[in-house]
Amino acid sequence: MLKQVVVGVDEHEGGRDAVALAKNLLARDGELTLAYVFAGDPHVYRGASAAFEASERERARELLERTREEIGVQANLRWRGSPSVGRGLHELCEVIGADLLVVGSSRHGLLGRVLIGDDTRAALNGAPCAIAIAPAGYSQQPVAMREIGVGYDGSPESEHAVAVARDLVALCGAKLSAFEAVSLPTYAFLGGPAPIDDALEGLVDDARKRIEALGGVEAHAAYGHPAAELGVYSASLDLLIVGSRGYGPMGRLIHGSTSQQLAHSARCPLLVLTRAARETEMPEGAEDSRDTAVALKG
Repeated sequence: MLKQVVVGVDEHEGGRDAVALAKNLLARDGELTLAYVFAGDPHVYRGASAAFEASERERARELLERTREEIGVQANLRWRGSPSVGRGLHELCEVIGADLLVVGSSRHGLLGRVLIGDDTRAALNGAPCAIAIAPAGYSQQPVAMREIGVGYDGSPESEHAVAVARDLVALCGAKLSAFEAVSLPTYAFLGGPAPIDDALEGLVDDARKRIEALGGVEAHAAYGHPAAELGVYSASLDLLIVGSRGYGPMGRLIHGSTSQQLAHSARCPLLVLTRAARETEMPEGAEDSRDTAVALKG
């Protein structure tokens, strides 16, 4: 499914972490692209000139070629000038037709830059593909996929997350599980402790049964806040997949959603699926692989 995967590369370790995760998520017949965004807007960055931009493009090319050689992968190289890293990556994903954008979570690396600034927030709302976040240090640890988990709540978004997880499980031979965090409706608290306990037990049991009905999925459920409970659940996983409503993936991360909190608390790599990723039909075959560096203007 994930046949066109773009990896945001920078001069920090987060880029290597992102590449390591991307290699695990890329389809066997998929195509990997290493991408770098440099400051390219003369209205935002004073003193910018044609000579400066040419220098930045050359630096980007050298950085990407060095990264590709060091990590030993076959990958296209793309770079772009943009007033923000987030906007540039968004535009590159649209040009390439990416299924997935992978970034690192190093505090001083790419993701930290992506999450800074109102312009970046606005640019990433409605992002055209899913986003995966690699934990800091991921490239230095064993990355075999043994268990893939899904945040499930019965919504179309979570159903799509299960479908994507099944594809990845088939690719890497991992175990598939899902987790639902349940909560009590407000009126339940009017009945006293015993009714609450009874209602809680029933809700958790119902959640497990919903997941078991999916077939081939190990079921988990617990009472509590979704982000907190999913964070605990993620400690036993090698990848956690969650769906996203309305906004693009980073838009959801920024707008205070469960996904945003998971980006900070998840104890494994996080894959956030967008509405666009759910509604867009994936191509039957990947494009022909190219091993050339392409400079994109503007």
